[in-house]
Amino acid sequence: MKLKLLVFKLACCCGSAGCSLCCGCCPKIRQSRSTRFMYALYFILVAVLCCVMMSHTVANEMRRHIPFFEDICKGIRAGDKCEKLVGYSAVYRVCFGMACFFFLFCLLTLNISNSKSCRAHIHNGFWFFKLLLLGAMCSGAFFIPDQETFLNAWRYVGAVGAFIFIFIQLLLIVEFAHKWNKNWNAGTASNKLWYASLALVTLIMYSVAAGGLILMAVFYTQKDGCMENKILLGLNGGLCLFISMVAISPCVQKRQPHSGLLQSGLISCYVTYLTFSALTSKPVEVVLDERGKNVTICVPDFGQDLYRDENLVTGLGTGLLIACILYSCLTSTTRSSSDALQGRYAAPELEVARCCFCFGSDGKDTEEQGGVKEGPRVIYDEKKGTVYSYSFFHLVFLLASLYVMMTVTSWFNYESANIESFFSGSWSIFWVKMASCWMCVLLYLWTLVAPLCCPARQFSV
Repeated sequence: MKLKLLVFKLACCCGSAGCSLCCGCCPKIRQSRSTRFMYALYFILVAVLCCVMMSHTVANEMRRHIPFFEDICKGIRAGDKCEKLVGYSAVYRVCFGMACFFFLFCLLTLNISNSKSCRAHIHNGFWFFKLLLLGAMCSGAFFIPDQETFLNAWRYVGAVGAFIFIFIQLLLIVEFAHKWNKNWNAGTASNKLWYASLALVTLIMYSVAAGGLILMAVFYTQKDGCMENKILLGLNGGLCLFISMVAISPCVQKRQPHSGLLQSGLISCYVTYLTFSALTSKPVEVVLDERGKNVTICVPDFGQDLYRDENLVTGLGTGLLIACILYSCLTSTTRSSSDALQGRYAAPELEVARCCFCFGSDGKDTEEQGGVKEGPRVIYDEKKGTVYSYSFFHLVFLLASLYVMMTVTSWFNYESANIESFFSGSWSIFWVKMASCWMCVLLYLWTLVAPLCCPARQFSV
């Protein structure tokens, strides 16, 4: 039995078997979930490596604690102090390798409908060889000839891909708002309590949005100065009020009866979050007071103490950044999300109202596991059809690789970028977040006015 278990584990790493985390004490795991987990793990490994490459602290610690550090750097032709293995250029090369890895699998997994084909077996297994392939691609990027031309061209490709990734997430936020309202409205026909739920959630979201804007006005503005912050807060607050008025206007309600304050409340909350995130990413403004001392303005007084432990802030911020990107990748690669991006929605009469409407029923296991008493246990849930689009899954991770590359290198301030200063503010990051905020409002506004502008077309949202 132990030999059989060992063979299964080797098949997981080197063969076409689905990965079950190679742990006998783990509960049953679906093949679709374990596969996405493994690709996410590879993504995390490379993303963490990129953050390490952008850290001056890590580079200094390596010089101090690794014996014969300079000799090793010269031996691998990475420069006298391994300067070719750190900084924005190294991150560009590593992310190029990761993007090529996901692009290859995006092409390889086109039009796969079930897990029985040979290409599906490659997607769901051979994890050890995939890790070697990913490492080879990331390492091979350092040997690309004419590095200067490559970096200049790849920088623009990365910016375009990163903006597409942001655009996809904003589309899904808007789609999520409409889906939420449509699902809960479907329950009002049989149970009037859904009206109370809609009203309560809408009230909570508007309270959060209004409270957030008020708090930002208190902590990020002052009586004298901070005019830029005041304008941005007033503009974004006005946009939230504007989309709310448009959502309940008679002309919109006539063409879209499902339009309401729930969607605009959710978008307002997201706009408030992006505004806060942008203000925290804004470079600190320092002025001289009456005594000739440097004083930080337009930020909360307690915010200056949060940056005393630079390593703690860098570690927590990096972890949160990777977690948010990973969450965005996994939520945007579900079947419902990929269908929504292609304009395919469930009919309103098929909607079944439920609190956790995001998650469909898991369904029944497609493989009996009753005879398995020990060892890895995989539920092959894609024999009749794939749970998610394989090619779209890899495409999203490809775009996420470019987003990581641009974000970690501070977008267009790449030459002076490092991971320690990333969380203290950057104008590039500030304007990217503000642009994302306005783009989200425009996308939601378009879903409201599109039926009015194009009355001959049928809109499903």
